[in-house]
Amino acid sequence: MIIRDGSGEFMGATIDPDRSEWDVIVLGGAAAGENAAQYASQFSGLSSVIVESHLLGGECSYWACVPSKTLLRSVEAADAANHTPGVSARLDPGQVLTRRDEVIYNLDDTSQVQWALGADIDLVRGYGRLSGERTVSVSRPDGSTRVLRARHAVVIDTGSTAAVPDVPGLRAAMPWTSRDVTTMREVPRRVVILGGGAVACEAATWLRGLGAAEVSIVHRGERLLSQYEPFAGTLVGQGLQDRGVHLFLERTMADVRRPHVSQTGQGSIHGGEVRVTLDDGSVVTADEVVVAAGRVPNSGDIGLDSVGLTPGRYLDVDDHQNVRGVKGDWLYAIGDVCGRALLTHMGKYQARIAGEVIAERAIGSRRGVLPSATDGHVGSPQVIFTSPEVGTAGLTEQQARESGRDVEVVEHDMAALVGTYLMRTDYRGWAKLVIDRQYDVVVGATFVGTGISDLVHSATTAIVGQIPVSTLWHVVPSYPTPSEIWLRLLETLRSQRRAAEEPNRL
Repeated sequence: MIIRDGSGEFMGATIDPDRSEWDVIVLGGAAAGENAAQYASQFSGLSSVIVESHLLGGECSYWACVPSKTLLRSVEAADAANHTPGVSARLDPGQVLTRRDEVIYNLDDTSQVQWALGADIDLVRGYGRLSGERTVSVSRPDGSTRVLRARHAVVIDTGSTAAVPDVPGLRAAMPWTSRDVTTMREVPRRVVILGGGAVACEAATWLRGLGAAEVSIVHRGERLLSQYEPFAGTLVGQGLQDRGVHLFLERTMADVRRPHVSQTGQGSIHGGEVRVTLDDGSVVTADEVVVAAGRVPNSGDIGLDSVGLTPGRYLDVDDHQNVRGVKGDWLYAIGDVCGRALLTHMGKYQARIAGEVIAERAIGSRRGVLPSATDGHVGSPQVIFTSPEVGTAGLTEQQARESGRDVEVVEHDMAALVGTYLMRTDYRGWAKLVIDRQYDVVVGATFVGTGISDLVHSATTAIVGQIPVSTLWHVVPSYPTPSEIWLRLLETLRSQRRAAEEPNRL
């Protein structure tokens, strides 16, 4: 139990403690920053503090992963019910939004603060900037400035922000970004989404599922999800179109006009009707525009110039998460701001590595070799919760070939399984493995289809563990589940290899 007294103190840790020095300072309190502080101090005896000006827990907890998946879960559940004979479901958008608010604690970070203080991590409220070696200056809400010093390390976890392209009239129209669409107070009747990546596709899924009458996606690429295997974007695009989403592919916004703009607050519609003119002259009219066109690092105003770094860029790190270009191994960066993998779970992984490295450098390495983030980034798993879902780990075929590997690929229809047919008779999906022929190990996997998210961890295990294909043959999938796709892929691979050997036998 965590007990607070009148001064704001929690059993061993404090909010805004009256001190100026810690072993570790974490600049930014998102999920990764919390992990970095925890792993640096929990077994080492080091003291740590998080400097955060907004909500402890950051983007994922309040404006990204958690609220978006809450919205998508309701849409997914209704969709699954309505594709199951004898079952039907109807969404209540108001109740879905209420549940979303409960999950994000109505944008209140009390529970996150209690966790940090219960883990003996101090918290300083205010906007922090580097101001020299192992030094952070904090601008406090009352206008004062306070200087903190780290004995061992400073960890930067300032995250990223939605990029808003320089389209005439777009910024003036005050479009929604990911923060608005995940915390929306009402479902707009007509929405235009700029972008074709994971955020754009997921937002289109829940907006349409929650009752938006018209949802349009404007994307400059020839297909959605262009950084993944081609079939992923094709199948997701088909799924969205089946649900009535309009796709304007190989198009860009040329002009945006909104005569009446209102500063109504995050998640509320920001004014009157929006007129979006595309580069081919066609016009889309909407009640709100959502910009989901990439991210930029929050590194422009965190004092990087005070330590010889260029502000506004992603921070280049090594596999200990040390920032390159800064001597002394005291500055680390994790999460979106380092640009390695803009995924919460990867940022938390980087934080665990950084925290352990900091602790071992401070108290003396017990293992002789410092922890490294090399292996974890080989897997880099991701799930996109569209309908159908997309799950990936490792490299695409193109990435593998560009890396110089001798590549072999195998593919199979996800719909050709009893386990998926039981889910829905109109199941649509596909699976692909990318194999390094020299070492006979899987280096990439992509699954598309309903209920495939649980396949991603097995793929990540195979990739990171470098499990030989000959061993995977003995990893028996349970029946009837989507995991049977592993057997079908390996059977297909065996057939491909035997067919390739036939000419040599003759």
